[in-house]
Amino acid sequence: MKPFAFSAEPLQPASLRRSLADPRCGAFVSFEGWVRNHNDGREVRALEYEAYEQLGLKEGARIVQEAIERFGVDHAACVHRVGALALGDLAVWVGVSSAHRDAAFAACRYIIDEVKHRVPIWKKEHYADGDSGWVNCERCASHAQPPPARQAGR
Repeated sequence: MKPFAFSAEPLQPASLRRSLADPRCGAFVSFEGWVRNHNDGREVRALEYEAYEQLGLKEGARIVQEAIERFGVDHAACVHRVGALALGDLAVWVGVSSAHRDAAFAACRYIIDEVKHRVPIWKKEHYADGDSGWVNCERCASHAQPPPARQAGR
């Protein structure tokens, strides 16, 4: 399994977890981020994620490698969805396996926090009132521009 990936298809946590199994590891920690029905006092009906995939794959892999080195874990991976997602869909998955639980928890937290901060992913919320808007996108919001269009073939 690649350390970081994007997926247009639904994520399969059991399969992802199995990819990190190792008899040397006594701990496995995962984080699952799901699409929720509200944000900032507004009712959310669906989400769309877009990413600058070429840069995102490099930065995501860098983050996972940093976590492995910083916390001394054996294996780690992260997969983030792109495209249209419904309420309850799994939007992001992070998994870490290691000899000990403290390192696994710390590495998992580090990965999700850094991915949210550093990987170029844009989220568009669709609201119950028919409105929609891009959120959690400091890079594009600070310039009042929508995210870049996806490259052909991606």
